Amino acid sequence: MLIVLGTSEAYVNKMQVEETAIPEPAVAVRPRLSWPLVVAAAAVSALLAGTLALWAHYGTAVFYETILAGIAACF
Repeated sequence: MLIVLGTSEAYVNKMQVEETAIPEPAVAVRPRLSWPLVVAAAAVSALLAGTLALWAHYGTAVFYETILAGIAACF
């Protein structure tokens, strides 16, 4: 290692830096988004949109009674 004092060139310029090539990945990177996730997100979005549409059309009280009647019909 060469250390230079004073106003001469920086010693970093004197050091040799070896260049190493970065290897290419062996396989292509797959996207994190999967089709089952897309289908599930679409189903949840459709249910949420339907819920908001019913709530806007019938109001909160009637909407609540509709949900309770639907749950009671299942039992």
